[in-house]
Amino acid sequence: MLSTRVIPTLLLKGAGLVKTTKFRKPVYIGDPINAIKIFNTKEVDELIILDIAASSEGHPPAFDTINDIASECFMPLAYGGGIRSVEDIRSILKAGVEKVVLNHAALVTPNLVRQAADEFGSQAIIVSIDVKKTLFGKSQVFSASGAQVKEKDPVKWALQLQALGAGEIYLTSVGHEGTMTGYNLNLIEGICSAVSVPVIAAGGAGNIEHFVAAKKRGASALAAGAMFVFQGPHRAVLITYPSREEIDLI
Repeated sequence: MLSTRVIPTLLLKGAGLVKTTKFRKPVYIGDPINAIKIFNTKEVDELIILDIAASSEGHPPAFDTINDIASECFMPLAYGGGIRSVEDIRSILKAGVEKVVLNHAALVTPNLVRQAADEFGSQAIIVSIDVKKTLFGKSQVFSASGAQVKEKDPVKWALQLQALGAGEIYLTSVGHEGTMTGYNLNLIEGICSAVSVPVIAAGGAGNIEHFVAAKKRGASALAAGAMFVFQGPHRAVLITYPSREEIDLI
């Protein structure tokens, strides 16, 4: 039986990597190429890189950076940030990236998901859903790095994305992101029980037990950021990844 995919997520801002907590307070953690070289040696399952400033600041994808990253990365790679068109996706995949991650573009132009899936295949299209509780305690889909509510129910939006051809859903609970206190398990279960496409759980992982809990709720893959770049109570920067024996226990 294949092991559950365990996927580091790296956040790109400008030329450097950062790590946020609840999508706020980005902390610089280093150079993306250096991090990728370390993950190469650790034989990571997959890698997701998200440019967190591109869409919110209106920038196109940083194609030169994407080319540099893809040429260095020996594992399957997904990239998101600033993507607005089929042409953007074509350029990213041509650089050697296996999958793209859509978020803001899918919310603004849902048909882009269908166009991309038809052109490149659903297996190349991940759509990211960021979920955050409103002041009234209702879970809603947010965009612009968690700043703007889109008045969309997460389950209904996930089903719509599946119908449009999304091959995977990357699901993040904004309130858990970067905290290392565990995933939003109820959110994961609600989305996983509604859709048939794989769901990548993200936001809150801090240990192997958190991975196990998310898998039990239906997650097909498990993403983490802070867990793989911080070490100890003072969150010193140290790139890590579980051993194959640990992953096999999930």
